[in-house]
Amino acid sequence: MVSTTMETLSIRTENKFRTLITKQVYKKGEVICAIPSENVLDKPNRYTVQIAKDKHTHVGKLAALNHSCDPNVILDTERMLMIARYDIEKGQELSFFYPSTEWEMQAPFICLCGATNCIHVVAGARFLPLSTLEMHYLSPHIREMMIELLNNTELHLKKLQEA
Repeated sequence: MVSTTMETLSIRTENKFRTLITKQVYKKGEVICAIPSENVLDKPNRYTVQIAKDKHTHVGKLAALNHSCDPNVILDTERMLMIARYDIEKGQELSFFYPSTEWEMQAPFICLCGATNCIHVVAGARFLPLSTLEMHYLSPHIREMMIELLNNTELHLKKLQEA
């Protein structure tokens, strides 16, 4: 049964920064909890997760999930589940790759995660090269929006060549 109450997660605050911590061990591929979706909006804010092209949801406690370019969880916006990407130890901070759900960030920021594949500026999937996006799980709406962008770019290039 999928946990919807998030009782296995806690929020830790250090130096005014919140982090989401697990209270138990999770194995790679294991469902950690359901993603709340009761409060769906058509515009994002810094505490929402994009779940479709024009839909964003307040995610409750999951708003404390920080970004990492080498995250340990995936937000599956199709099934509305948070899933362990790797084995996760009790007490470990949980993080996800923000561009995996966010097309264009409402509040872009400099990434200091230190991962070897760090993207350095987190602004949304729209601003990343395909080679970077290919290394990550991407929500279906992000894949669709990227295909749409590429098709539009190709169409504009053809028009330029014909001019």
